[in-house]
Amino acid sequence: MSGENLVIVESPAKAKTINKYLGSGYKVLASYGHVRDLPPKDGSVRPDDDFAMEWELGDRSKKHVSEIAEAAKGADIVYLATDPDREGEAISWHVQEVLRSRRGLAKTSFKRIVFNEITSSAVNAAIANPREVNQELVEAYLARRALDYLVGFTLSPVLWRKLPGAKSAGRVQSVALRLICEREAEIEDFRPREYWSIETRHTTVEGQPFGARLTHADGKKLDRFDIPDEKTATELTERLRAQSFGIAKVERKEAKRNPYPPFTTSTLQQEASRKLGFSASQTMRVAQRLYEGISLDGETVGLITYMRTDGIQLAQEAITQTRSVIARSFGDNYVPSSPRVYKSKAKNAQEAHEAIRPTDPARSPDKVRRFLDSDQARLYDLIWKRTIACQMESAILDQVAVDLISADKSLTLRATGSIVKFDGFLRVYTEDRDDPADDEKENDERRLPPMAEGQDAPLKAVDPNQHFTQPPPRYTEASLVKRLEELGIGRPSTYASIIQVLQDRDYVRIEKKRFYPEDRGRIVTAFLQSYFHRYVEYDFTASMEERLDDISGGHIDWKTVLREFWVEFHRAIEQTKDLKVSDVIDALDRDLGPHFFPPQENGADPRRCPSCADGRLGLKLARTGAFIGCSNYPDCRFTRPLEVVDAEKIAEGEAFPRHVGTDPESGLDVTVRKGPFGFYLQLGEATEDQKPKRASLPKNYEPLTVDLETALALLALPRTVGNHPEDQKTISAGIGRFGPYVRHAGTYKSIPADEDVLTIGMNRAVQLLSEATPRKQAEPLRELGAHPEDGEPVGIFKGRYGPYVKHGKVMASLPKGTEPDELTMDSAVTLIEAKRASAGKGKATKSKAAKTGTAKTGTAKKAGTRTAATKTAATKTAATKTAATKTGAAKKPAAKKAAGAKAGNVKTAASKTGASTAGTKSATSKKTAAKPGPAQAGGDAVSADTEES
Repeated sequence: MSGENLVIVESPAKAKTINKYLGSGYKVLASYGHVRDLPPKDGSVRPDDDFAMEWELGDRSKKHVSEIAEAAKGADIVYLATDPDREGEAISWHVQEVLRSRRGLAKTSFKRIVFNEITSSAVNAAIANPREVNQELVEAYLARRALDYLVGFTLSPVLWRKLPGAKSAGRVQSVALRLICEREAEIEDFRPREYWSIETRHTTVEGQPFGARLTHADGKKLDRFDIPDEKTATELTERLRAQSFGIAKVERKEAKRNPYPPFTTSTLQQEASRKLGFSASQTMRVAQRLYEGISLDGETVGLITYMRTDGIQLAQEAITQTRSVIARSFGDNYVPSSPRVYKSKAKNAQEAHEAIRPTDPARSPDKVRRFLDSDQARLYDLIWKRTIACQMESAILDQVAVDLISADKSLTLRATGSIVKFDGFLRVYTEDRDDPADDEKENDERRLPPMAEGQDAPLKAVDPNQHFTQPPPRYTEASLVKRLEELGIGRPSTYASIIQVLQDRDYVRIEKKRFYPEDRGRIVTAFLQSYFHRYVEYDFTASMEERLDDISGGHIDWKTVLREFWVEFHRAIEQTKDLKVSDVIDALDRDLGPHFFPPQENGADPRRCPSCADGRLGLKLARTGAFIGCSNYPDCRFTRPLEVVDAEKIAEGEAFPRHVGTDPESGLDVTVRKGPFGFYLQLGEATEDQKPKRASLPKNYEPLTVDLETALALLALPRTVGNHPEDQKTISAGIGRFGPYVRHAGTYKSIPADEDVLTIGMNRAVQLLSEATPRKQAEPLRELGAHPEDGEPVGIFKGRYGPYVKHGKVMASLPKGTEPDELTMDSAVTLIEAKRASAGKGKATKSKAAKTGTAKTGTAKKAGTRTAATKTAATKTAATKTAATKTGAAKKPAAKKAAGAKAGNVKTAASKTGASTAGTKSATSKKTAAKPGPAQAGGDAVSADTEES
């Protein structure tokens, strides 16, 4: 192939696209990512040999490298066209080093080319302006790779020796894990605080409704906790109802809202998570495909620019094209007088790349949607809209604040609202937020009717609302990436892998898009903070990122950075050599005690052993991991696992019944159980005379982590939400056959899956009920009038089996041959009373039969046999004996299994270490656990997701 040039890229998709742009004088081959890496063994980085590094070709890479080497032999120039970032520079360096080591290629001419987008013009411009491989970027890569290797291969063996069951640790992902664990500890330590707010409803003099809230009382501004309880709220409510109100002040001001900058890697991951529900890895996978090229009517085109970037600036050509699209699509008034210029505030932003944008802004989502799959179309639409919006005119809002004052001047209310005067960029794009405070901001954006100072504002209703402070929310992928970026930890290309590795190692799990630390992850974090605190500090990790940036900028030698790090790190490792496992256990038991042994509602000692009663529970370590055990071992062999039971065991019900705690009022045990219709809560155990109280566990509650306070609240449902503002009838919230609901005057409405039956408030309940389809009432064939005793209406209706007369809930069929038009009130009353009497008699007969059946079959029931009342005494006796024999034979293993379940001992660590489970539980309790729970769909299976290497 003499005379041809060779172009090396990472992926075959990228190679296919570029090959079409360059023509017959070029051959494009893919390296398929990195061609070599550090072998996963000791000695790949040698600190004592000036940090010499040993590289090896991957098994998959050998074939690709051979093909590239063969093609390079006859090439005039080898163009290294890998991605325009630090990692891409490293791949080019590796390819160059491998080829130069091959026979006949030592004098081959290598050129480095970069382009931010895969378009014909960008690729050809890069070919025309080649450069050498940037050694400073390569050295920054080498330093990062060496650091990650040294931490992983030096610290992980310490974990294995001192913390059995731990998998590994890493320089960056251990810090991310610490963030998740610390947030969980904040949530556990959080104690809710009650407070109240009071909202009012008024009308203007023209009769138009609007709402306000109480802000001042007796000349004092009311802060969040100034209405601390129901008593204070009730007193203020009564004062408000006794007053008349007038409009004291109306303030108006114009406000501008500016558009958001175009996407960086992290902001794209955050918005794709919030708007599209994508994980970080899914976002990068889809973006990679859009970047490398999509076939549009036979032409392969890269639709977006490079998707790993910290930059928020746009090329001048892109700005000009974007402004042209805005003018053409929305009008000149949506184009600002001068282009918007964005500059990154991040002090450690990577090399000067563009933001993520469409390669051609004129290529709207509608034009390319038919060429894309669903995920690609949604992500491209998001990127295109954000880019267009970032160059649009600001939105203009008219904001209004109205103060209302009581007749005696002691109480002040405020109504706020805004009107979008000019939508500007909001016509195209609004950003989603995780901040709960944004929900409160919605109240400030309501539209208010026209009002003027001095006008009356008649009070129509007063609504006191109870609130409780909420703990900080668990991290989502979006908020975790945002926090890592704020702290300066990691880089755009690493966020997805950090999150993936954490899940792969079972250090965290994701439920309802939120991160929960596994016990294994918390133990690893506690160990690192106790013995390697410096290396999981946020500031230290961020400062190391800055040092790596200094290397890429040519400000410091890369081996100097490695030496400074290694001296201190190696000393910390050496200090753990004489560390005893018992010392580690004591430290972890002390640090994690509040998590594993939280205070009990009834004041009992949470560390008291439930088996031997005088033993103390504590953290224990075995070869296969950590578990909870008794201090009286081996005399007492009680154990309890730390790890969360896997999804399969949950689905099969093997993890249940799970003991949640003890009800402080009744002294009965609260348990989570698995029935044929899903998970449910149970208070106490069943007896011959009474069934225990039960409540379905909603899908948004995890059966393995639901706590006692929540369980008791669910068992107490339904609860009163408040009185409906229109008719003052009670609104209640509860759980029924079809899940959580709100109810008002016979109308039911399901509560959405992402909302909580225990916390849903008055305003939301009223909104849901307004969306409910009213129950269709049957129209009577004929109305007879009011019942002579209670005045309730009596009517004749058409039923499936013929006409019937109805009074309240009592319905009586008309006798055969009786025409509805001929029935009199007296006859109707006679039919109704007869129906009511027969219904009462039926209930009494049924109750009597039930009691008789119980008396007759009590012995059989105790033996575990269901016996029909009509069987002969001989049959009953035989059945009872047989059942008793079976029960006796199975009693011991059943008792052991029930005991383990009651202690939360599904798959005990004791089984791994040789210890056996202690304790007994009656067969009656075992039988009760198998009884079906309420007719409610089962809980979600625990999802296991993934960290970095």
